[in-house]
Amino acid sequence: MSSLRLRLYLLLLFPIAISLGEASVSSSVTVTDLPAFREAPAFRNGIECSKTVWSPADRTHNPSIIHISMTLDAIYLRGSVAGVFSVLQHASCPENVVFHFIATHRHSADLRRIISSTFPYLTFQIYHFDPNLVRSKISLSIRRALDQPLNYARIYLADLLPIAVRRVIYFDSDLVVVDDVAKLWRIDLRRHVVGAPEYCHANFTNYFTSRFWSSQGYKSAFKGRKACYFNTGVMVIDLGRWREGRFTVKLETWMRIQKRHRIYELGSLPPFLLVFAGDVEPVEHRWNQHGLGGDNLEGLCRNLHPGPVSLLHWSGKGKPWLRLDSREPCPLDLLWAPYDLFRYTPLIADS
Repeated sequence: MSSLRLRLYLLLLFPIAISLGEASVSSSVTVTDLPAFREAPAFRNGIECSKTVWSPADRTHNPSIIHISMTLDAIYLRGSVAGVFSVLQHASCPENVVFHFIATHRHSADLRRIISSTFPYLTFQIYHFDPNLVRSKISLSIRRALDQPLNYARIYLADLLPIAVRRVIYFDSDLVVVDDVAKLWRIDLRRHVVGAPEYCHANFTNYFTSRFWSSQGYKSAFKGRKACYFNTGVMVIDLGRWREGRFTVKLETWMRIQKRHRIYELGSLPPFLLVFAGDVEPVEHRWNQHGLGGDNLEGLCRNLHPGPVSLLHWSGKGKPWLRLDSREPCPLDLLWAPYDLFRYTPLIADS
């Protein structure tokens, strides 16, 4: 087979390999498999912004700084980079945004290099998350991606981030922000530990097994609370109250119960519902237009929920970068595409 024909053959095969998505994810991702990205433009503060500098050695809380946490890994890196780019592009004070990335030790040096070269002006830290901390507590769910240890890192933010960081926004790696993130940052949590959009019309019973609902002891966890579903891919968290209330321990307790008695089917979400549902500070729905990735099995196209939009979230099986590469995007995937900094390498040279 000639070199040109081989390249054309690979070009035809590439979308097929991409469309396999999570089913073909291998744990043996190498450094050469990490994607390359174009350098993002520099985003500067407006004149109304107070100039401030953050250091991990700071011991006091600085209210002018917006702290955002996301995970970094080889599989979802393209989504994380798009998410960061979207935040900076729409922020009124982008230089006051600090990113706290959570990654496993594997590839951490390469991930740091990629973030530094893509966002040369970004203030960020990368924290090492030990998968062994949670691996024995994870039970199989309905989708492999939900069982990855890094998916549970949000439970440990209060332990991973510096003590002076008393509030953080947690973002999943499959979303883009299309509004000034300062508006989300400034919400009043009042006495609550977590703020997030709630969806009280959702059938809450579907998130737990019949074994859970048949046990008076288990379902009493919601006693005295009007429990509503909320998506943990967008949360504003009071880390000070989290630490004081030892909420990591409470979440781990439910994970251990799940290992023994199988009371739910969905990854890291149900423990959050068990601990926080009905005790969440409601946030406008515009801050999590979720479900754009379809359900957890087929990942079919979906439309936006009615109402204004500040954040688009491709929760579910379908991810916009995979569908775009497969040349079978959903209509809303085209709203994600402008934030994609992925650097395509042509398979056929121009000369």
